[in-house]
Amino acid sequence: MAPQSAEARPDKTITVLLVEDDSPTCARLRDALAGAGEFEVTTAATLKEARAALKDVRPRVLLTDLQLPDGHGMDLIRQTRLDCPDTEIMVISILGDEQSVISAIMAGATGYLLKDAFPTDIAATVRELVAGHSPISASIARFIVRRTQRAAAGAAHPALNTAKLTPREIDILWGIAKGFSYAEIAGHLGLSRQTVPGHIKSIYRKLEVNTRGEAVFEALQQGLIRL
Repeated sequence: MAPQSAEARPDKTITVLLVEDDSPTCARLRDALAGAGEFEVTTAATLKEARAALKDVRPRVLLTDLQLPDGHGMDLIRQTRLDCPDTEIMVISILGDEQSVISAIMAGATGYLLKDAFPTDIAATVRELVAGHSPISASIARFIVRRTQRAAAGAAHPALNTAKLTPREIDILWGIAKGFSYAEIAGHLGLSRQTVPGHIKSIYRKLEVNTRGEAVFEALQQGLIRL
C-alpha cells in the first residue's frame, strides 16, 4: 500500500521527518515535538536514511540540517520539493552565510533557523510553518530584507540591472554557486588555478558585490545562473 500523506489522515497528526546527525540536538528536537501531542516524528541521521524515510513517510514537514555525514541537505530539499510538493521544509543549521541561505530558499525551503538561535517553543514554530508562515532567524531575515531592497533598487534601473559577464565568467560563477574551490573550478574548466581569482575579481566588479554569497544572489536575481 502506498504511504498515506498527512493531508489524507483523518486526524490532526502532523508528520515530521527530522534529519539531524548530532544525537543530542536530534533528541532535543524530537522530544520537544513528541511532547506537544500532535506530531508524529521520524528521525534520520544521514542523507541515505532521509531519502528512504521520505518514501515511507511522505511527511507534512521536513526539518533538516545541511551538513550531513554522507551528503548535503540541499540535495534532500530539492528531492523533497519534487517528490512531495506539499511538504513544508525548514532548515535547521549552523550555516548562516548568504550562499547557504539563498541556495536553501531557492531549492525550496520556506523556513530557516540557526542552531544558535532556536525558538523556545519549536512545536509552535513548526505549527507556524504548517500554517503558511516562514519562520526565519532574525539575523537571516535582516539579510534577506537588505538583499531584497537591493534587488528592488536594481529593478528600478533596468539599465544597471544586467551584468555583462563573459561565458567563462558565468561558468566560474556557477562553480562558486555550487561551492567548488578555486582549484576545482579550474580543473572543471581546464584553467590555470592562478587565473581563477582574476576572473572572480572581474565578476565581483561587474556585479558590484564583495562576497561569494552576494555574487550568487545577484546572479540568481538577474537570471545569469540557475542552481
